[in-house]
Amino acid sequence: MDIFDIALTMTPGLGVRGAVHLLEHFGTAVRIFSASQEELVAGAHLREDVARRIVRREALRQAEREADYCRRHAIKAVASTDPDYPQPMRLTPDYPHVIYVRGSVGALSCRTLSMVGTREITPTGQRMCQMLVEGLCSRLGDLSVVSGLAYGVDAACHRAALAYGAKTVAVVANALPDVTPAPHRRLAEDIVSSGGAIVSELHSQTRQNGSYFLARNRIVAALGAGLVVVESPASGGSLSTAAIADSYGRTVMALPGRATDTASRGTNNLIRNNKARLVMTADDIIEELGWQTDSLRSSRGAEAAALTAAEAMLLSCFADDDTLDLQRLADASSLSVGELSQLLMQLELKGVVRCLPGRRYEKL
Repeated sequence: MDIFDIALTMTPGLGVRGAVHLLEHFGTAVRIFSASQEELVAGAHLREDVARRIVRREALRQAEREADYCRRHAIKAVASTDPDYPQPMRLTPDYPHVIYVRGSVGALSCRTLSMVGTREITPTGQRMCQMLVEGLCSRLGDLSVVSGLAYGVDAACHRAALAYGAKTVAVVANALPDVTPAPHRRLAEDIVSSGGAIVSELHSQTRQNGSYFLARNRIVAALGAGLVVVESPASGGSLSTAAIADSYGRTVMALPGRATDTASRGTNNLIRNNKARLVMTADDIIEELGWQTDSLRSSRGAEAAALTAAEAMLLSCFADDDTLDLQRLADASSLSVGELSQLLMQLELKGVVRCLPGRRYEKL
């Protein structure tokens, strides 16, 4: 990583694809800034005004300020020419030449899976996020779940990865160290402290105008070996991410839903139109991506399914032939409905209780 790498991305009029074009022509940012105006214009077909800015090194002072900002905020700037830059993203046509990372850069180069979906997640979507990530974690020893830190499916996937021992990478549409949405700051800190990473292509001097979410989606798509759309309405950002992933040659997968479910219209359409492979389990995802499972990890996953103290306490509220609703469980356990819902979901995933019609539960 060189100061000229940051300066390249801060040169007005160049843009992401312009930087990619120059890097393909010259190889490194240092060579770009060492080129003459004639080489830039005649050789690389650059506009004269942009070539002059490069020759005059007009962005260098800004880049120096940015490097100092990164040092002060424990942010690592990684250039596409660095060995720890994620290589699958390096092969896309519009890769960001510099990414800014809080946490472990290595989390970007594990066995990565991108997972996205609607902000209006349903209880079924919540359960599927947990079930899929738990299943993947029980079979794979080096999984990293990539998503966008948004409300709904994104946050559910990040939290499931944290709960079941996978690394997770959040790609945000703002400059670090801040995150959007702001209420997910604690989640971001948990991601970093657990060996994951928060990633942005935006430097601290970027003018925020709310227009960077689609650009963020291409990074989510690029970082994963494949992309799973958990839930989506008929239109939305998840479907654009799926289209981008497909254009990058990634395997796009989607969970089916009932024809009447609004939150599944987008995923059902992807499957119907052959834009995504239908998946329902972690094994389906592993098969689609051609991943080899880790048998030792599978045995560890079985150990991880042991009940926590809170889960065991809740399970003790059931007699062998009882079916209990939330109110009776709340009375018996002294837990809030929110706490109950979370614990019951975990017990369902572990196969020790099941939900019956009318939101009644029975012990298995």
